[in-house]
Amino acid sequence: MDLKLLVFWVFSLVLIGAAVGVITTRNPVQAALFLVLAFFNSAIIWMLMEAEFLAITLVLVYVGAVMVLFLFVVMMLDINLLPMREGYSKHLPWGAAIVVAVVVQIVLLMRVKWAGSGIEQPAPKPADYSNTEELGLAIYTDYLFQFEVAAVILLVAIIAAIALTMRRRPDTKYQRPHEQVKVQKADRLRVVSMNSEDNQDLTGKVAKAPAADAAAGNSGVSNQGAKS
Repeated sequence: MDLKLLVFWVFSLVLIGAAVGVITTRNPVQAALFLVLAFFNSAIIWMLMEAEFLAITLVLVYVGAVMVLFLFVVMMLDINLLPMREGYSKHLPWGAAIVVAVVVQIVLLMRVKWAGSGIEQPAPKPADYSNTEELGLAIYTDYLFQFEVAAVILLVAIIAAIALTMRRRPDTKYQRPHEQVKVQKADRLRVVSMNSEDNQDLTGKVAKAPAADAAAGNSGVSNQGAKS
């Protein structure tokens, strides 16, 4: 067996196992780790297909940024898994039907390729061939409208994610900058006039002197001794 074909089958089987682990595990952190493994194996398969730019983009963007951020968000959020498990059996037939349809399409495509009816193996490219340049030319010339539509969809998804995170929570304290900048000195500071001779406190009552309190206490003790 050819080494390239052996590598393809090994990483394809690992990719299928990781994809199954993503949809079957009940722990969201483990599902995110399975998805990272699936991305790595997909990148290797793309490199076998001489799509180095897509492989590096998949590793740097999805694994290095998006999936790491998603993993940290999942680990920091307190996710209640009980509501997520309630509808599993109800949607299982629809999910199984979609899986069967995808598998049938893949088998038919592979059968057509093996039969040799019009689908040929692409010719190997020379050493100075740049698939990054060819991909850029195709995106910004032939598929410019589709590329702009995808950009708009991603922008809508970003706005929706920000709107979901900005929802009000009763146990969270929020700052109101528009009210903070309008605060005046009289709203936060109260100046109290104090007379040092009368020893007045903040409530305006005259405080007794310590010496007077001590004298009053001593006189009370002497009166009780005389009565006894």
